[in-house]
Amino acid sequence: MHFTKMHGLGNDYLYVYGAVPANVEALSRSLSDRHFGAGSDGMIFIGPSPDADFSMRIFNADGSEAMMCGNGIRCVGKYVYDKGYTDKTHLTIQTRSGIKALELRIRGGSVVGASVDMGKAVVREDIVLTADGRAVSGTPVNVGNPHFVIFAEDADAAPLTTLGPCLEKHSAFPEGVNVEFVQVTGANQLRMRVWERGSGVTMACGTGACASAAAAVRKGFCNPDEPILVRLDGGTLEISVSHNGSVQMTGPAETIYEGETIR
Repeated sequence: MHFTKMHGLGNDYLYVYGAVPANVEALSRSLSDRHFGAGSDGMIFIGPSPDADFSMRIFNADGSEAMMCGNGIRCVGKYVYDKGYTDKTHLTIQTRSGIKALELRIRGGSVVGASVDMGKAVVREDIVLTADGRAVSGTPVNVGNPHFVIFAEDADAAPLTTLGPCLEKHSAFPEGVNVEFVQVTGANQLRMRVWERGSGVTMACGTGACASAAAAVRKGFCNPDEPILVRLDGGTLEISVSHNGSVQMTGPAETIYEGETIR
């Protein structure tokens, strides 16, 4: 099987154009292993769609299937354009959380990034949960997949690796949840670290950045209809949240290497 390793701000996946194999859960676990496999946050399969230009299915490093991946969808746009599957710079991609629209950014004949219309973010009232023996207050947000956004004084010092896995599988989230620790660092500027459902700590999470920005706008920390810079471990995304809750995400997409499986 041929695959292309790509990343958006260090959030890396193995991309395959073709049908999803029957053993995809085991395959994603095996190839995603950073010591005995290619190493990635999961696998993304690209294919045709009856309702959009292309479809994408996302499998996390633990083999579970995700509904949406903000960094991944930008790389899908780069994949299909750079490899000649399309010459369109405005694309629609079918995901498990609906059809998303992309505007590709071209430089020197190849895609360097994309803007994605992520749809509306649903921001709920804060809740307090007990996890790892402590009370944790956070904001549930849905941007096609579930997030729990926790605002902190220092995102870099937040207990990401201890609270993250506890909250991911908390009974309040029967299907699991992505956990973000967010610090307001300036006017329309956020610092975010993430524990991703099914993958653990990752360098970046596009949907998490969108959820964090939407929660920050709701709380008055950031302004609507203005660019919000969200700095993640792997780099910075630009997010805009409109007055009606619609979210636009802009960021890079890069190819790392091409590979073949040998077993």
